[in-house]
Amino acid sequence: MLLQFFTALRDAKVPVSLKEYLILLGALDRGLAGHDVEAFYFLSRTALVKDEAHLDRFDRVFGTVFKGLQTLGEAVEPAAIPEEWLRKLTEKYLTEAEKAELKALGWDTLFETLKQRLAEQKGRHQGGSKWIGTGGTSPFGAYGYNPEGIRIGQDGNRNFRAVKVWDKREFKDLDDDREIGARNLRLALRRLRRFARTGAAEELDLDGTIRASARQGYIDVKLRPERRNAVKVLLFLDVGGSMDWHIAQAEALFSAARSEFKHLAHYYFHNCPYEAVWTENRRRHEAQTPLLDVIRTYGSDYRLVFVGDASMSPYEIATPGGSVEHWNAEAGAVWMQRLLDHFPKAAWLNPVPETHWGYTQSIGMMQRLIAGRMFPLTLDGLDAAARALVR
Repeated sequence: MLLQFFTALRDAKVPVSLKEYLILLGALDRGLAGHDVEAFYFLSRTALVKDEAHLDRFDRVFGTVFKGLQTLGEAVEPAAIPEEWLRKLTEKYLTEAEKAELKALGWDTLFETLKQRLAEQKGRHQGGSKWIGTGGTSPFGAYGYNPEGIRIGQDGNRNFRAVKVWDKREFKDLDDDREIGARNLRLALRRLRRFARTGAAEELDLDGTIRASARQGYIDVKLRPERRNAVKVLLFLDVGGSMDWHIAQAEALFSAARSEFKHLAHYYFHNCPYEAVWTENRRRHEAQTPLLDVIRTYGSDYRLVFVGDASMSPYEIATPGGSVEHWNAEAGAVWMQRLLDHFPKAAWLNPVPETHWGYTQSIGMMQRLIAGRMFPLTLDGLDAAARALVR
């Protein structure tokens, strides 16, 4: 059964590897799911699905292999059953003796009878024993009882007697163009990770220990540095003004980045970086850091990521004194160029929908300054930014 599940996932273009399949088998051997179908669903989804974009395909395969949700359409011709037929109005409560008197139709008869009911029934039915409806003892419908029936339109199990379930599925593929939240943002940021063994040798090197012990003739324990994410990120966050509309996305990005990168530094700026930035918005006027100090502090191996809408007066980028908040002796473009000269691997994430960029002159100016490496703050845009930053 599990092998069929594995091959069905591969056929549905869910990129499941043999290693992940073996991990699932190992987890089942250790009783992590017990005998609970729901626990098995979440365990298998955790072990086998690497990207949220494949969750819907996984659900469809799981439903087909283990619940038969999709097989009913192969047994009968598709038919639209009006919602009002299935609306729950009354339920018939039967005694155990009354339930025992009811007879199951049997598998073949059940489907043949359903075809007849779909062809013959013209209106809503409630409380009887024959038609598709609600309540009663009919083998077709919702909120009734029959020893073997086809559940249609009911919001979950009641008697656990249905042999087939005709569900109206509401799943849809995740949209790569949708704005992203904290959880899938963390998943997307993982594309930036590059692992290396750094630091003190504190982790057991099992393979090295075996080789050395075999060579020496005695136990020769070998240690190695822990494998860590070696990517360093410098995050510049635009705050205030029009960025207030995008504060939830900026907070989600900041939270996700802090959880994903060991080497992370962040600074705030407004509209365009000038001669100073800050790390606390509450003390932005008295606790600023000169931008030249930032350039001297962090090596050129840091990935520089700007997060901002780049929506401002063009003078803020092109003209000395153009800043909306203070008199800047040098234009914003000069400071941007200094940053980009020192941090060659840089990208700009813009929460404004990409289709709107052409309406704001300053966005085009900033996009040219950063050599076209401006990307929308979406799953697809973040993936493109990660590729640009790891080249």
